[in-house]
Amino acid sequence: MNLTARQIELVENSWDFVILNTKEAGEIFYGRLFTLDPSLRPLFKGDIQAQAERLIAMISFAVHKLNTISEIVADVKSLGVRHKNYNVKPEHYSTVAEALLWTLEKGLGSQWTDETKTAWITVYTILSKTMIDAANEA
Repeated sequence: MNLTARQIELVENSWDFVILNTKEAGEIFYGRLFTLDPSLRPLFKGDIQAQAERLIAMISFAVHKLNTISEIVADVKSLGVRHKNYNVKPEHYSTVAEALLWTLEKGLGSQWTDETKTAWITVYTILSKTMIDAANEA
């Protein structure tokens, strides 16, 4: 699965909202995630706001490397292995995707289009598949 230049542009532009509203976006995301699957809450140790900041930083790193995604494959694989060690299961990735897309939709409002949603789904699918495959190989 490859990203088009248009998909990269849509993801980068829509991610700007999150960067400008990191605290709010993190609260919305984790609130939605734990509503969708309360059993995930124990996987997150410590302060959820600090976790949200790490999540935003990690996604920002990936978003800014989409034009050269091959440069971050090793990092994404390592992240997948770490998540396995945190007891993250492959099925959790779809719940995270749902919470992320919902957060973006709520934050972007009328700027959330089908085209933007498809771009995010493509990015998330590439990254999560890389993480899951690395975790399965570990």
